[in-house]
Amino acid sequence: MPHERKIDIRHVIGLVLILVLIQVFLPTATIAQLIVPGTGSVVTQVGDDFEDPQWEYHFHWPKSSRDLDGHERLPAGYSANGRWYESVKRGHPDIVRRVDTPLGGLPGSRGSLLLQSLQTGIPGQPGFQLAQDDLVADVSYRLGGAIPVTRGPSVVVRVFLPPVDQWERRSGPHFGFRVALETATVRSPASRTPVTSQVGLDTYWPGIFIEFESKPDGGEHDYAHFRLRANRRGNDYRSRQIPITGWWTLGISMTPDGGVHYFAKPGVDDLTAADRLGSEYPYGFRALTFKTFFFNVCSSDDGKSWSTPWILDDPTVYLVH
Repeated sequence: MPHERKIDIRHVIGLVLILVLIQVFLPTATIAQLIVPGTGSVVTQVGDDFEDPQWEYHFHWPKSSRDLDGHERLPAGYSANGRWYESVKRGHPDIVRRVDTPLGGLPGSRGSLLLQSLQTGIPGQPGFQLAQDDLVADVSYRLGGAIPVTRGPSVVVRVFLPPVDQWERRSGPHFGFRVALETATVRSPASRTPVTSQVGLDTYWPGIFIEFESKPDGGEHDYAHFRLRANRRGNDYRSRQIPITGWWTLGISMTPDGGVHYFAKPGVDDLTAADRLGSEYPYGFRALTFKTFFFNVCSSDDGKSWSTPWILDDPTVYLVH
C-alpha cells in the first residue's frame, strides 16, 4: 500500500486544487504533453556513469526484508559515491558490482553495473516464491527535495539483456525499472477529526518490468516482453514483445498534467516518440512530484537459483524546465 505522510493543509491545498482543475480541463492531456525521456538538461547531482574504476558498494548484512517480516536491519547498504542505497523495504541485490561494459554499449563507456541476487526474500529463509530486491537511486536527498512534474523530469537507462541461456529458468517478472512519485489525496474523515487528517501525500511506484516466458513452463519457445505498471485501475498490462537480447534503452517521463510515459528501444541510441510503450495515469493518480527511481531484481527465492544477471549503464535524470 502507498505510504501516507500527513502534512498541514496549507502546504498541500493548492496542489489539490491544481489536480482538480487538471481532472476537469485536461482529461486527455497525457498524450498531448508527451515528453520523450532524455529531453532537456542532465541533472548531474544524481544518476551514475560507473566510470570510476574504484566504484564500490558497501553491503551491510543481513539485508532488509520489511515487506516480508517487518525487519529493516539497519544500517542500510550504500555506494561509496553516495548515489545509491539499499531499499529498507526489500533489501539490496546480493551482487552490486562495477563490471566492464559489454560489447555494443554506449560509445566510450568502460564501466557498467551488475545486479544479481540469490536470496531475494528473508535472509537465510528461502520462501520458494517470487521475491525481489531493490537498488534505489538517491535523488530527493541529493537535490534537497522531490522534483515537481511541472519541470518535466525523465529518467533514461541502458540495460543489457543477457543471452537467453543465462536467464533464470522461470516464467514471470525478472527485472523492473521504476519511479517513485507523489500525488495529493483527500479522504473523508471517519469521525470528527481535524481537517489536516483528511489531506496527505501518497507515494506510488509505476514502472517497466521485463517478463520472461520459459519454454520448460509449457511454451514452445522462450520469449520475453515488457509489462507496464499500471493503468488507471491499478492493473499491470503486457506491452511490446522483446525480440532480441543485448543492449536496450529504457526511459520513463513525467509530464505537467501528472501523466507517466514509458519508452523502450533496442540498442543504445537516444529515445524518440516512436519508442513509446504507453502513457498512463497509474492507479488513476496524477503525479505531483518525482522522488526517485530504482531497479528491481526478481528471483524464485528457492535458495539455489540465481536471478538473471542484469547490467545497467548511465542511468540519467533530465529536466525540461
